[in-house]
Amino acid sequence: MDLFVGIDMGTGSSKGVLVTEAGDVLASEQRAHRMSLPHPGWAEVDAEDVWWADVCAIAAALVAEVPAGSAVAGVCVSGVGPCLVLTDSELRPVRPAILYGIDSRASTEIDELTELFGADDLLRRCGKSLSSQAVGPKIEWVRKNEPDVFDRATRWFGSNSYIVAKLTGEYVQDHHTASQCDPLYSVRDFGWNADWIDRVLGGLEVPRLAWPSEVVGHIDARGADASGLPVGTPVVAGTVDAYAEAFSVGVRHPGDLMLMYGSTMFLVQVLADYHTNSALWTTAGVQEGTYALAAGTSTAGSLTTWLQTVTGGAPFDELMREASAVPAGAEGLLILPYLAGERTPVFDANARGVLSGLTLRHGRGHIFRAAYEGISFGIRQILEMFENSDTPVTRAVAVGGGLRSPVWAQALSDITGQTQLITEQAIGASYGDGLLAAIGVGAVPPETDWATVSSELPPNPANKGLYDDLYGSWLQLYPATRDIVHASGRRSR
Repeated sequence: MDLFVGIDMGTGSSKGVLVTEAGDVLASEQRAHRMSLPHPGWAEVDAEDVWWADVCAIAAALVAEVPAGSAVAGVCVSGVGPCLVLTDSELRPVRPAILYGIDSRASTEIDELTELFGADDLLRRCGKSLSSQAVGPKIEWVRKNEPDVFDRATRWFGSNSYIVAKLTGEYVQDHHTASQCDPLYSVRDFGWNADWIDRVLGGLEVPRLAWPSEVVGHIDARGADASGLPVGTPVVAGTVDAYAEAFSVGVRHPGDLMLMYGSTMFLVQVLADYHTNSALWTTAGVQEGTYALAAGTSTAGSLTTWLQTVTGGAPFDELMREASAVPAGAEGLLILPYLAGERTPVFDANARGVLSGLTLRHGRGHIFRAAYEGISFGIRQILEMFENSDTPVTRAVAVGGGLRSPVWAQALSDITGQTQLITEQAIGASYGDGLLAAIGVGAVPPETDWATVSSELPPNPANKGLYDDLYGSWLQLYPATRDIVHASGRRSR
């Protein structure tokens, strides 16, 4: 029996599965890890000691679970992104990996490159404005601020393409990840921006492009020694974790939307055709020749984890009981959940959290409910922009660890008015990786979908009027407090 290994490197942990070509999970493995926050606005990971170590440990554990008479027929790895991993010619990282939009160090470089290439041309070619999510400004930041480090670098990777190189020796970037490496890639044309890329890379080699399910190499001797995966096993390109997660729950057709509940909240919608909105991200899709519209917050589960810590570390179930006992609307308490700045739609790395309407009668449960509602108000704001595209949302599939919170999931349905579909298998990106591997090696047809909807979460119409009113107030919080929190941020620095 042919089996497939899918591994995903997330923000707080790496997860792997061993699956059959029918989508049955035979084994799973997980390793927790932490990112580093060495300075305000920075977010990093040691690519070798964290990501590569995680992949090797998880792969070895999964290989040990392969039944007699079966074999690993394909491997796919996804990871957080877009990220910047700079290495020398021996694949040794020359500095810690710079993470996706939660790392906001390159604000000056964003402005400089926007002026250089032009905001309109960037949107037209790249499908989005330059922001903290973009890789190009991060490359520019390293060249300007760490010239000795940059001079040692010869290649640049995302999280998944770095692992592909470590496993196979191949230097490749998948189209979707490349489409988030602005301004290096033309989303409309599915190729590198030839007249811009040399200016940004400054001598770094350009990787070849491949679609996420495309076989790009085979496990070599060094990869096998480190990971336990058999020499010669095909490896597909993989992609950014959120998009592998969307693939895992059947978000495959125009109008399909994924709502991913995690440390941050991420949305991916499949588009029928190329469409841009300066407040959102248009990218290449997972499947060849497709487009996607995306958005992401800077906090979500990370906000409630922080709240859990600063309010005494009570067990999750206890906190949910308290939040569930609070009525919808948290008795007038509103939270702007921008504790790490915000990505879409405000693109303000200097935004900060705001707690509005606090009184002595409010308790811990109110704050937790208000946090979930604040995150959900932000998703409503994003979905209203999605509706302005030429491809309206026709079905929304929810996935991720945040679904453990019934308060959060129901609040999101109530606030957005969107029924959420829940799939039977909610493992996430690593499960999508397994399917990408199976498709890539030809074990299953490209249209294969392992997702089965098991339940629906409709909005409660009784809460519509209340949440419509609160949403209007919530929308005023950011513009009303922006100058104040910016000034506070300058003082704290």
